[in-house]
Amino acid sequence: MKAPAWFPQSFFARTLWLVLAVVLFSKMLTLVYLMVNEDVLVDRQYSHGTALTLRAYWAVKGDDRAAIARASGLRLLDEKEVPIGEYHWPYSEVFERQMQHELGTDTQVRVRTHPSPALWVQAPSLGHGWVEVPLYPFALRGQRIWSVLAWSLGIGLLSTGAAWIFVSQLNQPLNRLVFAARQIGKGHSIRLPVSDTPSEMTELYRAFNQMAEDVEQAARERDLMLAGVSHDLRTPLTRLRLSLELMHSDPELNEEMIRDVEDMNAILDQFLAFIRDGRDEPVEQLDLGDIIREAAAPYNQHCEQVHLHLEPLPPLSLRRISMKRLLTNLIENAMRYAGPDVDVTASIAQEGSAPYVVISVMDHGKGLDPAEIEEVFNPFIRGDRARGGQGAGLGLAIVKRIAAQHAGTVELRNRPEGGLEARICLPLGLLLPRDAC
Repeated sequence: MKAPAWFPQSFFARTLWLVLAVVLFSKMLTLVYLMVNEDVLVDRQYSHGTALTLRAYWAVKGDDRAAIARASGLRLLDEKEVPIGEYHWPYSEVFERQMQHELGTDTQVRVRTHPSPALWVQAPSLGHGWVEVPLYPFALRGQRIWSVLAWSLGIGLLSTGAAWIFVSQLNQPLNRLVFAARQIGKGHSIRLPVSDTPSEMTELYRAFNQMAEDVEQAARERDLMLAGVSHDLRTPLTRLRLSLELMHSDPELNEEMIRDVEDMNAILDQFLAFIRDGRDEPVEQLDLGDIIREAAAPYNQHCEQVHLHLEPLPPLSLRRISMKRLLTNLIENAMRYAGPDVDVTASIAQEGSAPYVVISVMDHGKGLDPAEIEEVFNPFIRGDRARGGQGAGLGLAIVKRIAAQHAGTVELRNRPEGGLEARICLPLGLLLPRDAC
């Protein structure tokens, strides 16, 4: 939703208006509190009046003192007649400080609200004995402290809410940018809205959208170029193979040339498979064990070259053709580099509270140099310096992409007993969206 025209468009203006609103509102709350809770000021004034009355009481003698006592409700008491005082914050302290300030530092004050509110004052500097002074006809409201705390808590909550709004204003556009960048990295097409963002983020969003468009255009041109090259080369390769088969020259030479043509066709197949990454393939609930058996079946027609060790697995959300391509690439890599003795296992493992399926394709070859293990997942990189081999170096790149489409991971490990293990980990209980990648 686009922000209205009167709403501040920049972070600076929004922050300024937000701080101003918080300060003004807190001042308004303070003013309201002082207007509602002016009792402390009244009690201060009352204690001052009490001090004046006591001064007048002790300043006269005889009948005049009795007349003042009758007029003001004062009573002169012995100390044993004075009850123990109650503590009422802040009123007890108000009365005591005010009396000591006006009647001397040795003045003592006791306050009680039950059975009737009264104040008892002993001022040695004026006279001996305790004087009982009646208070207002209602008890001191001891719960006033809770009203003070409530107002303070309200202002604190307001400040916290304002800070939360401010941080949200800062973080929301940045979080949206982070999410969009991750989606672009996964191959999704996404654009950021520039109509409902602060002015500082508008240019950034526009630059990001332009970058995303450029990346997508470059990817489209790359795919079109690879698809065109692959398609255009197939026709002359087909004619070349047909011509070689019709030639009656050296049979061994013809066989080697035909093998080269087949290798070139295989490379073109890898190009096309890399371009068609299976992102548009529907997600289905499938038995992974059945897919593994289908992938291994062509290699076990005449003799068992791929040994399967499969545990019962629950149905998973998979792209059938993509997952079969992943397994085929791994099996072919293992057989090409290490011979026809390949082991494939599938089991359920658990790390913490997150179970996952582990697929391992293991060969018995020479393994890989540890420095090359991470590089072989990059397109056009072949890890065959120690193992020998052919191809365009796209097989493991395709495997990694398909695993990522299923929220899984792939890694290569050199086996202690010799050979290489390709391990695929797929999470359980994950429903993939149609456009996941």
